Amino acid sequence: MKDTLHEEANNVKAVAHDVAVSGAYLYPVKGILFFSYHKDLWRPFISRAVQTIGLGLGVTTAMFFFTYFPQAAIMAFTSGPLAPISAALLVLSESSTITNFLARSFVLADALTDTFDGTLVARGHTELVAKGRQVNASGGAVSRLGKMLNRPLERMRPSALVRSLMLLPLNFIPVVGTLLYVYMQGKERGPVAHLRYFDLKGWDERKREEWVRRNHGGYTGFGMAAFLFEMIPFASLAFSFTNSVGAALWAADMEKAQ
Repeated sequence: MKDTLHEEANNVKAVAHDVAVSGAYLYPVKGILFFSYHKDLWRPFISRAVQTIGLGLGVTTAMFFFTYFPQAAIMAFTSGPLAPISAALLVLSESSTITNFLARSFVLADALTDTFDGTLVARGHTELVAKGRQVNASGGAVSRLGKMLNRPLERMRPSALVRSLMLLPLNFIPVVGTLLYVYMQGKERGPVAHLRYFDLKGWDERKREEWVRRNHGGYTGFGMAAFLFEMIPFASLAFSFTNSVGAALWAADMEKAQ
């Protein structure tokens, strides 16, 4: 882990310029604005809200019951009188990470795909969406979406969850630790946001890797911005959907440029 952190810290310097130049970090903000003005895109979010909130409450309750006191005891040696607060913040972060993993893997996958596809339809890229599902001729952006022709493989791997949990203590290093944590998470999550886009384009693994490598700064910047929004307590569900909208807007602009 120490070697990995050292390597990532060196990579930050090399990637920072590409991230700034790409402008991709603005798309999560654009996603929020676009989502707020297109009520038809709210349907997938509303359909999964109760399930996801219930999942989050269950995970958070269980984590506090089983892990708060052991972690507070350990932190008594490192944080002193602030151990109860530090332990509570850590448990909340752990709960959010686990909830996000479970929700994306089992609850939100189809809803986020509908949001992504609906945004592309709203931007006029119906032909692209039609490569992956049936699209009706009339109705709102989401209501036009029909049966999927192939199931998107957008499931988070258990290794990603373990990695996220291992990196959480970085947040207790003032400023530098949090920035490194966001960078490492963003670098991993950026390309995941476009898995549906790659699927619709019909790209194989080699083509995807080549594209991500050529746009590494953009995907890192997008992933970092999107992850920052999803770190906000009790709002990560909504931002998961707005980030999906932002990813689709970015894909739409890529299509326009091509």
